[in-house]
Amino acid sequence: MLDAMRRGAQTPVAKLLFGLLCVSFAIWGVADVFQGWGRGFVAKVGHTEISAEEFRRSYQNELDRISRQSNQRLSAEQGHAFGLDRQVLAQMIAGAAIEAHADQLGLAISDKTLAEGIQADPNFQTDGKFNRQGFEGLLQQIGMSEQGFLNLRRKDELRGAIVSALIKGQTVPKPLLDEIHAYNQEKRVLEWVKIDPAAVTVAEPDEATLKKRYEDDKAKYMTPEYRKVQVLMLTPDDLKKSITITDDEIAKAYEADKDSFNTPEQRRVQQIAFKDRATAETALKALRDGTKSLADVAKETGAKDTDVDLGLITKKSLIDPKVADVAFSLEKDKYSDVIDGRFATVVVRVTQIEPGTTKTLADVKEQVRDKLANDKVHGNLQSKRDDVEDARLAGKTLKEVADQLQLTYKEIPATDVTGLGPDGKPVLETADIRKITARAFAPDTGDDSAIDLTNDGYAWVNVLSTDAPKQKAYDEVKDAVKQDYMSSEHHRLLDELAKKLTDKVNAGEPIASIEAEAKGKVEKTEPITRKTIPPSISQSMVAQAFALAKGKAGHGPSSDNTTEIVFRVAEVTPAAALTLTETDELTRRLEDELANQSLTEYTEALKKRFGASVNQAELKSAVGVTQE
Repeated sequence: MLDAMRRGAQTPVAKLLFGLLCVSFAIWGVADVFQGWGRGFVAKVGHTEISAEEFRRSYQNELDRISRQSNQRLSAEQGHAFGLDRQVLAQMIAGAAIEAHADQLGLAISDKTLAEGIQADPNFQTDGKFNRQGFEGLLQQIGMSEQGFLNLRRKDELRGAIVSALIKGQTVPKPLLDEIHAYNQEKRVLEWVKIDPAAVTVAEPDEATLKKRYEDDKAKYMTPEYRKVQVLMLTPDDLKKSITITDDEIAKAYEADKDSFNTPEQRRVQQIAFKDRATAETALKALRDGTKSLADVAKETGAKDTDVDLGLITKKSLIDPKVADVAFSLEKDKYSDVIDGRFATVVVRVTQIEPGTTKTLADVKEQVRDKLANDKVHGNLQSKRDDVEDARLAGKTLKEVADQLQLTYKEIPATDVTGLGPDGKPVLETADIRKITARAFAPDTGDDSAIDLTNDGYAWVNVLSTDAPKQKAYDEVKDAVKQDYMSSEHHRLLDELAKKLTDKVNAGEPIASIEAEAKGKVEKTEPITRKTIPPSISQSMVAQAFALAKGKAGHGPSSDNTTEIVFRVAEVTPAAALTLTETDELTRRLEDELANQSLTEYTEALKKRFGASVNQAELKSAVGVTQE
């Protein structure tokens, strides 16, 4: 039985479905099994344990994979912030559950079978034969012993065999295919009228109405919570103040990188290549006397427009030095003599010239100074941060640290969570104001660690006091109360009008009859499916339209939520019969979903049967996270 399962597991379909298993595990999460126990293992399913080393290796592999895809190095802490550690652990717990089941069933793969499988693996073969040296080189590259690799391979093959046995016989029922196709491909045409917001008028409210509105919704008219905070900032600009850049340093830096400040001359070059010099001379004569155009000659040589026009380029961009020298010495719109180039015999013409610019040291002196200062600053930021932390550990206040190290410090009398003061203006002129106020309003106000700023700097926050939200007096917010009342009444009246007009259409009146009252014109959609969202019509209205019978009407808010739309289901077109291509595509998708669902249910049942638990402390240690 196991041999049959092994053979099934080697098929492309089984490998794909096992990959889907991993994808589904990545989104399940494992919050329901978090319990503390033991040391040395991050998780356990029955008697099957996942060691910290196994987890670290798998987590690092996932970080490496994501880093390669994004072309950006992802750290362990960033991976933790994105939840990758939990995804990896979820996959490993699912795999451990399958291992536990295999053990319970008495299933195993012998060393001989395992070795034969590795020797037959094309990844370890050269010219159709097992390459022992290449195999050992791979193990050395990934830092794994042969026995360790065999253990991992054994687990993978056993899991794959069980998964294959579970899903191999599953098929998608034909009625299910037909129902889903009919649901997805049914089409409808809607007639609709957008009610002009001016079709309803809100009467001016009296004082009693406004006061009642204020009393009914008092909680809306409160001052925000304000906090008095101290902010210490370590920024590159702070460190620049203490950095001296000499004129000698500036001159050396300019000379070392002089070309980067200059803009080279650019020319739009056209070039035609010829098979020999005689042909080129004949063509050049025809070009110069005007009997042939460049396009005519290019066509005769079989060249395309893209072959002739080299674009606006610099001299360095031309590979052939002889052609480059001629092209960048020609007058505009003149043809060159025949050039015996390195790669071909050519004639060139220049149709556009963009002069280059050369900047002297005096022109870029401040730019060079700033770059040198930035380089020095970024090399000192971490050291200065350590100085801040040492001073704080010594018991110094943020103000004392700022004075000692000459850093930016500000005491903010009152800020809300968005970084605005009571006057409605930002309390700090920085792009990171939300980061800073988020720390000030965090549930754990004892967190005094540094905040990373977008300019590579740091900030520290200390909360001095808190002012709880206060009720605003009616007179203070009267205008806001009136605005809220007028807006809500306007929407209420629009909704009432939409209901009234919908009832008229449902009573048999043509939808065109409501145009005058709605102050809008009837429009018509193209045939749409449930997944089609036409402009102006919201998704909720489309869902409503597919629940109504032909000829029936409904209404809903416009996509911009400024008014109501009344619509009628004008046409209903059932889905056409499934084509072979549609059948194959839908079957594949449903097979994947069915397999994924089955595997989810299977592994969740195994976790409950054998018991799954996670050691949070060991997991944090393995990830390298010291605090959430």
